Amino acid sequence: MLSFFLKAKLHHLTITSAELHYQGSLTLDADFMDEVGMRQYEKILVANLENGNRFETYAIAGERGSKVCCLNGATAHKGAVGDRVIVFTFCMLDDKEIEGHKPRIAVFGPGNEIIRSSQI
Repeated sequence: MLSFFLKAKLHHLTITSAELHYQGSLTLDADFMDEVGMRQYEKILVANLENGNRFETYAIAGERGSKVCCLNGATAHKGAVGDRVIVFTFCMLDDKEIEGHKPRIAVFGPGNEIIRSSQI
């Protein structure tokens, strides 16, 4: 049997921009994605800490070193520049994989600087 588990999390990331007239997704600095093993076009769940909105979309890799977290398309209605969000990805594991599984977490501070990164 397969069960869903947390794969990775970007915690307290700050929204840097919003592009309403875009096809949709969340653009993230490619370095952020690499830090936790997130993939281009991977399904993500985003929780906005400022307004409580939660939504699903997919990740698009942005320019490395840009510190970008951009709401695109309809997601631009779910937050505002300066809002802090948590970005989650999940995976399916079988019973043998569960015991050794450890999600990868990156915690962000001001300016979208990674202040801590670990596996929990």
